[in-house]
Amino acid sequence: MCCAVDSTDAVARAEQIHQTSATVTAALGRLLTAASIMGMQLKGEGDSVTLRLAGDGPAGTLLAVSDSSGNVKGYPQNPVVEIPLNRYGKLDVAGAVGKNGTLYVIRDIGLREPYIGQTPIVSGEIAEDITHYYAVSEQIPTVCGLGVLVERDLSVLAAGGYLVQLLPGADEACIEKLEENINRMAPVSTLIHEGKTPQEIAFMALDGFLPQVLDEGRMEYRCDCSRERVERALISLGRDELLAMAEEQPLTEVRCHFCPRVHRFSPDELRGLVK
Repeated sequence: MCCAVDSTDAVARAEQIHQTSATVTAALGRLLTAASIMGMQLKGEGDSVTLRLAGDGPAGTLLAVSDSSGNVKGYPQNPVVEIPLNRYGKLDVAGAVGKNGTLYVIRDIGLREPYIGQTPIVSGEIAEDITHYYAVSEQIPTVCGLGVLVERDLSVLAAGGYLVQLLPGADEACIEKLEENINRMAPVSTLIHEGKTPQEIAFMALDGFLPQVLDEGRMEYRCDCSRERVERALISLGRDELLAMAEEQPLTEVRCHFCPRVHRFSPDELRGLVK
């Protein structure tokens, strides 16, 4: 099974919203892409998956959320991190994320409690950490490729990724052929920048396996915040806190972490929430 995605527009939108530095754009973009691919594997229309990467690097915690259509939203704890390039002359994503910490995978599929899996960060490069998560937490042999190409002006030139998983019964010959295909492929961001489509990338990974297209779709950066959700969050603060806020300031502003929206509440509106 292989899923591939061109996430260029979504990652570009995230960069515009959060005004991230190049390295953080690459890190958040990779996590958003991985979340989108994992979200597409969900079954229910209201299902979602959240990836929380809590490393010890200067970028702090990165968060990415996807719905079952692969639409994503996310944010970095620290949007601007300026560190030298790595030893390969590329953006040092692992240096920004950190090599110690935890990857949390939270699936909300409509049950009473969401499913939460977690594994230690193994490299901070994100693709390897996703691969490790599947191997350890779900016992599914997986290959993950993620990439973000950032221009000198901090704009996003290309972004995307793929996830290949072996089905039960795959023999050693299948594994060797898959490894050969993956090793022969250029970085996924390079392929997308060259104009390759997600289907072409998936077929490159599955060369020799007679792949068939099972589903296609479009993904985008999409925040689903609303005034109603913010009202519920404010109500959860409790009566005393809301009344104190109403007395202390003429206007209460609540800013969404994921998008530029600002929700404003007057003292009378806050008192109305108390009722």
